[in-house]
Amino acid sequence: MVFEEKMIMNGEPEDEEEEEEEEEDMVDPLETMRQKCVETEHCIHTQARLEECETRVGSRSATEEDCTEELFDFLHARDHCVAHKLFHSVK
Repeated sequence: MVFEEKMIMNGEPEDEEEEEEEEEDMVDPLETMRQKCVETEHCIHTQARLEECETRVGSRSATEEDCTEELFDFLHARDHCVAHKLFHSVK
């Protein structure tokens, strides 16, 4: 019974909220690096081409076109930037 009273008095759910807040504060360094790379000129250009393609394809009711090439171009540009920055910092 004492244990149950402590749980009620101490508010166990608050402890769970604190753990969730700590997890939210963690930032993935890879995600940070990807975001910086997306802001480079080449990535901005390839992302714009991807968005134009998605808009074009989304506006048609029936099309066989997809944006695979544009998506791969964007991902390649971003990942190339990430790899370049990552391997230079590892040396």
